[in-house]
Amino acid sequence: MRELALNAEERSLLAAVPAGGGPTEPPTAEPEPGERYARVVWSRLAEPGDGVAGLLIGALGASGALRAVIRAGGPGELAERLSDAPETRRELRRRLGPALERWRPRLSRNETAGDLRRAASAGLCTVAPGDALWPAQLDDLGVHAPALLWCRGEPALLRTRSLAVVGSRAASAYGEHVTGVLTEAAVVEGVTIVSGAAYGIDGVAHRTALACEGPTIAVLAGGADRSYPRGHEDLLTRIRERGLVCSELVPGQAPTRWRFLQRNRIIAALGVATLVCEAGRRSGSLNTAGHAAELGRPLGAVPGPITSVGSAGCHRLFRERGAEVIGGVPDLRELLGAGRDVAAEAGEDDPAAPMSASAEQRRVLDAMPGRGVADALGLARRSGLSPAEVARTAAELVTLGELVAHQRGWQLP
Repeated sequence: MRELALNAEERSLLAAVPAGGGPTEPPTAEPEPGERYARVVWSRLAEPGDGVAGLLIGALGASGALRAVIRAGGPGELAERLSDAPETRRELRRRLGPALERWRPRLSRNETAGDLRRAASAGLCTVAPGDALWPAQLDDLGVHAPALLWCRGEPALLRTRSLAVVGSRAASAYGEHVTGVLTEAAVVEGVTIVSGAAYGIDGVAHRTALACEGPTIAVLAGGADRSYPRGHEDLLTRIRERGLVCSELVPGQAPTRWRFLQRNRIIAALGVATLVCEAGRRSGSLNTAGHAAELGRPLGAVPGPITSVGSAGCHRLFRERGAEVIGGVPDLRELLGAGRDVAAEAGEDDPAAPMSASAEQRRVLDAMPGRGVADALGLARRSGLSPAEVARTAAELVTLGELVAHQRGWQLP
């Protein structure tokens, strides 16, 4: 990929995946084809939550940022375009070097064309900043906001008042019961239910919303054309027909543990408030709750017996995150009322914060094939890390006994 100008085939493929919105939408200045195409490319290049990509797109626009990545001779040249202050340029150069190594292995017009073909085949549309249906609350994520969303269903739901409902995959009968009661009450209040389509609490929330003929949104950690988990294929089909399934990842992408954690920030940002119905001490829903708290969104949790390990995470949220106690429908109404008054300005994570070594290790392990040997370039493409980062992290994993070194790369033990 040497330039951004679209050829006739690429324009045709782009047209086959419409921007979110329809003839009933008010007129809006849609992103030009080059800008929209660039956001499609960025959704392949950068892993979810990549703050360096968000910084570049925010400064130069998606198409300008992509041109800069394609044409830049190195991080120093790119840093010059972003800042006049020498000290800022030095910091940018430090962050842009590894970023360029992460992104460039994924630059491929053929693969982007394949993304668009899969999207068209699955009946997906895209919703990007500047579209009439772009949810402004995602802008609260700052440089960590998604480049665009791939959607199937009714994208207008992105602009509705929503409640994020999350919790344990291994839900108890108590957790499922309170989720059903509170979700039904939220639907009666005219609220859209947002969750992650996982087993347990997520599934109950979606099913209750559908049973009450209310709107629901499933935010996936893989491509929006994939049904994951497989046991929820029928549920996701129903959500696509009567609600919305969306993802920031290009079609066909598989979910990984890293992507699940990053997906949670979108669930939290879409909701005017977040409700944790049941959660163990290490439940992934605590990650969603953390994002909600950092964004300044009202956070509520349902208490359980002090002897229940399945409620230990909710009790932890009361102590550590100041979550509101949701003991019934009146408490939920108060939480939703607080959600109406959420301030537009929200705190942002530091885009310069380095990724922890454990997160890098998790991404490399997620990218490893179940059998056979993987090399640095292949792992870089699948993990979104640079080849150098892959090599360093793989060496750490070899020391930990998680990988076995091979003359052509690494393999699982």
